[in-house]
Amino acid sequence: MNVIGLMSGTSGDGVDAALVSIRGTGLNLTVTQRAFCPTPYPASLRRQVLAVSTKGTVAEVCHLNAVLGEWFAKAAMNVLARARLRPSDVHLIGSHGQTVHHLPKPIRVPGVGPIRSTLQIGEPAVIAERTGITTVADFRPRDVAAGGDGAPLTPYVHYLLLRAGRRSRLVVNLGGISNVTYLPAGGGLSDVRAFDTGPGNMVLDALVSRMTGGQQSMDRGGRMAARGRVDVRLLRQLLAHPFFHQRPPKSTGREEFGEAFLARLQATGRRRKLRPEDLLATCSLVTAMSIGMARRWLKGNIDEVVVGGGGTNNRTLMRNLAAVFDPTPVRTFDEVGWDSKAFEAVAFAVLAYQTLKGEATNVPAATGAAHPVVLGTIVPGGRR
Repeated sequence: MNVIGLMSGTSGDGVDAALVSIRGTGLNLTVTQRAFCPTPYPASLRRQVLAVSTKGTVAEVCHLNAVLGEWFAKAAMNVLARARLRPSDVHLIGSHGQTVHHLPKPIRVPGVGPIRSTLQIGEPAVIAERTGITTVADFRPRDVAAGGDGAPLTPYVHYLLLRAGRRSRLVVNLGGISNVTYLPAGGGLSDVRAFDTGPGNMVLDALVSRMTGGQQSMDRGGRMAARGRVDVRLLRQLLAHPFFHQRPPKSTGREEFGEAFLARLQATGRRRKLRPEDLLATCSLVTAMSIGMARRWLKGNIDEVVVGGGGTNNRTLMRNLAAVFDPTPVRTFDEVGWDSKAFEAVAFAVLAYQTLKGEATNVPAATGAAHPVVLGTIVPGGRR
């Protein structure tokens, strides 16, 4: 099958689209990337996504669900154009959607019991109608219904595509939120351990946006952080955050490390008379050290660390990771044969393929679900 994977992460900066060819069944898949194309959100849409994630009205979420469906459909058509293919050449789309709220901590509801919830928008019916291609979406809710966090979901694909036989790998995704997947040498899918570790690019991006009055959305290359000095007192304060010390399974998002967290962080910076660059330098090291702290929950050695996601372009963050894991080598996905930027979009293409095949793709040891489940909702393709 030719399958398109669509991914927009916690940073809310656009849709990544990857077109892959997939052959095989079960855990014996051959996946070949054929094209990749990012479709950035306009600045106004990104602001809307971030605002709705924490304080949106029902009407705003309803409207944005349809708007983002159009953008995800546009991203799918863009990657088709990049590959010089027609919609009729593609069998399936897997869309992660845009997470606008994630509540993995159970809230007890009288007469029902403890309830976890998660919400990704970007209406799949719009994607299917605009492209004419059968679309799989809403991957997370079934795992949540089975008692899991609904995250992380990419460990299944990490196991399929990144396990290394005789070497134990720690796979790190540096997205808006960072997460790790431990692939022990010679282990099976049931031996995989994975969980979110805390903020990745999300806090850094938000600091840069505030520092520049919205003129910049990221610290390109980590250059601003490289000019700052780590404040040890603030570093210790941030690393005391309860999430870093919570035993897995665990997942997090903007609800934990969003506006309220940033407001406290900036207030502390003002009291301590820290430069914005110092805040970036300190938060960059917090991200790296919180990933390093994940080792306490893993049994076994780590022979190499393999890093993907947008954060691989932040040289300061990558230097911090190398220092935290020294002498264990730290490599990027690109160095082991996969596009760092495209991998998460590839992952949701693979998950969609397995949904159509009736294969369970959550990893209960990672999400906390009671049992494996087939993920996603299937929306048949529209007119072509």
